[in-house]
Amino acid sequence: MRLYAALLAAVLAGCAVGNDFRRPAPPAVASYAPVQLPVETAAAPVAGGAAQRFVPGGDIPARWWELFRSEPLDRWIRIALADNPTLSAAEATLRQAQENRRAYFGTFFPGVDGSASASRQKVSGASFGQADAQTSPFTLYNASVDVSYTLDLFGGKRRELEAFQAQVGYQRYQLEGAYLTLASNIVTTAIQEASLRGELQSTREILAAQEQQLALVESQFRLGGAARIDVLAQRAQVAQSRVLLPSLEKRLARTRHLLAVLAGRLPGDSADLPEFDLGALHLPVDLPVSLPSSLVRQRPDIRSAEELLHAASATVGVSTANLYPQITLSGRYGTEASRIDDLFRPGTAVWGLAAGLLQPIFHGGALDAQRRAAVAAFDQAAAQYRETVLQAFREVADVLRALEFDAVTLKAQAEAESAARDSLDLARKQLRYGAVSSLTLLNAQHQYLLARILLVRAQATRYADTAALFQALGGGWWSRQ
Repeated sequence: MRLYAALLAAVLAGCAVGNDFRRPAPPAVASYAPVQLPVETAAAPVAGGAAQRFVPGGDIPARWWELFRSEPLDRWIRIALADNPTLSAAEATLRQAQENRRAYFGTFFPGVDGSASASRQKVSGASFGQADAQTSPFTLYNASVDVSYTLDLFGGKRRELEAFQAQVGYQRYQLEGAYLTLASNIVTTAIQEASLRGELQSTREILAAQEQQLALVESQFRLGGAARIDVLAQRAQVAQSRVLLPSLEKRLARTRHLLAVLAGRLPGDSADLPEFDLGALHLPVDLPVSLPSSLVRQRPDIRSAEELLHAASATVGVSTANLYPQITLSGRYGTEASRIDDLFRPGTAVWGLAAGLLQPIFHGGALDAQRRAAVAAFDQAAAQYRETVLQAFREVADVLRALEFDAVTLKAQAEAESAARDSLDLARKQLRYGAVSSLTLLNAQHQYLLARILLVRAQATRYADTAALFQALGGGWWSRQ
């Protein structure tokens, strides 16, 4: 491998037409958003409500999902990284690109082929200018070695190898992107499952309380202390809460099916699939925020776009070299005899040397058009690279602002849930003494159910956006051994 790397470096170091590729400079900005980030976010007195601190310039660990401190989550990601078919396909595509590069590298060495043949033939005397001469059939045996080599005077082959090398880099970063996407998808799907379980638990608890209240109202109705309209209204409230359960159960089942498939399992073959709960997840409080100048080196999608730009630059060099002469050297050495036993005896040797020059003269403008097309492809790749960078910075800016507002939302929602719970408790007490109507209780129950569900969603959103930050910053693949 060291010899291969040395030869590759020597080949690429030679003179070649076309511009040498220059890595685009990172955007000259000091921050991701037009407003300065706070030192830390707001805090809320609920699970997942701790204040998060932004750490400018902090590095991202390769196994960033371990910051959630969930052993089941870590275990399932390890299983997925070993068995996911998308990841396996990306690895195979990278190997294919590497072998294509190695195959093309062989063109820099002389081609050597051995051949052997045997033929039975009869020629006419006319071939020697004696039409009446009689000739006999004869057998001719031949064994030879042929050597050919095309000089790479203008670097077309070196630029082609450069393009193959860029394709290897592209596939490598595509693999890193697939690795990051898979881990992020499992984390966010697990958080989604935990959120649905929280909503289910809240709905069931509230439904149980509503059923108890229904029993109380029915008892009061039988004793003449409540009107039939109060009973019907409470029954309707219980029925509405029950309607929520099948929908949540369906979404939970689909989420677990997705978790199984992400790990390369069939939905029905996931007995070891863990159950995720928000209470078992730890919210990372120290959030590393990479410098904007480092983002272009960390995001796999940006590095992939850069490699495509590199390949397009090399292709311009290839099309330029096609405008210049090509020189091919060839040689042949062998032996010919009419009897196989006479091969390799003195006097049977045959050899030849040749040199060929190919200078394009007229191709109807095709070569110039191909070069202009390659330049246009390079301009396209440059624009796509810039678009990728812009989208990457937007994603980071979005998630940083989202984390700031998620904390504010969770704090407000925790206060709303607390107020709705106090209001419901008061309504229940007042209803026992006839101080309020059942309509007041129904409204309080509805508000509390909504507040509980929204609180669970706000908690889950904060976890999910925290995972999204690690994904937006590149996922720490450069720290992985």
